Amino acid sequence: MNTLALFTGSGTNIPASTSWYVDVLAEFRGKQKLYTQQSPQKLKVLREHALIESAVSSNRIEGVAMEAARIPNVLVATKPLFRDRDEEEIRGYRDALTWIHEQTTHIPINEPSLKTLHRMARGQIWDAGEYKLRDGDIIERNASGVERVRFRPVPANETSAQMSRLIQTWNQCQEERWVPTIIAVAAFNLDFLCIHPFRDGNGRVSRLALLLQTYHAGMEVGRYISLERLVEQNKDRYYQTLEQSSFGWHEARHDPWPFINYVLDILRTAYREFEERVGQMTEPRGAKAELVRNAVRKCQGEFRLVDIERACPGVGREWIRTVLADMKKSGELTCTGRGMAARWRQVTDR
Repeated sequence: MNTLALFTGSGTNIPASTSWYVDVLAEFRGKQKLYTQQSPQKLKVLREHALIESAVSSNRIEGVAMEAARIPNVLVATKPLFRDRDEEEIRGYRDALTWIHEQTTHIPINEPSLKTLHRMARGQIWDAGEYKLRDGDIIERNASGVERVRFRPVPANETSAQMSRLIQTWNQCQEERWVPTIIAVAAFNLDFLCIHPFRDGNGRVSRLALLLQTYHAGMEVGRYISLERLVEQNKDRYYQTLEQSSFGWHEARHDPWPFINYVLDILRTAYREFEERVGQMTEPRGAKAELVRNAVRKCQGEFRLVDIERACPGVGREWIRTVLADMKKSGELTCTGRGMAARWRQVTDR
């Protein structure tokens, strides 16, 4: 609420860098319809891939991980069988994504929706969908084991009131158009993270809310490119800008623009990747093969099959082997060793 409230009234001074992001995203949004109408079968592959990537990456940011070989059983199977709580939470996040994708226009930005997203993403744990009952600081532990308080969220006894005010301010901001919608989306995300309404899982719910709000704003890129993966790949900047922009939040003396620009840059990067991927897919049946080839081309030095498997969740191991073999046959790759111990390398890296 403290960030959105900064935009009340008139004459909000938007930095030039933020205005540039807004203009670029408006241009990308104008072009997205062209791609979604021309390549429906290719986009189906991207949607399936992004769904799995998002579920894996968003949980991995929070330290919840799963073996790549388990992905088909947990994220693709109709009736998954879980080995542990981590797998249950990752599947729950995937189900929350599916709910957002299929029911976008019927899911409002309100407290019940956010609680439902938390309930799904936390795998029905005992306090899933309920605000925190105890205060808790956000602690950072460095490599030496030394801890420091990164941020003190809103106390538990004030959480419900703060969340209610956040939703009210969001609705007023949308009705009165204080700032461009995408800036308001990023500001809402910052306020939500500073309130930190749940005992655990706040980061995951914030990313689900971001996806839902971008869909409401007419930005569909999150259906085809995993925003969560991009956040994970830029995780250091995520935490850095979040700390920068949360300093002084309680007193409304904070600078929200580092974090807002970070969110807008993630969306810009997603749109650029979206254009590249759609343009590279010459035919629908080659879509998954192209995902594998793109992952290979990003590798520096030697890599293993499991590295590509991790970069392409949802693409079967045998299919990855087939693509690697084709690339070796065409002279793009060399290979030493056999089986899972094989080491691959791009010829241009030698």
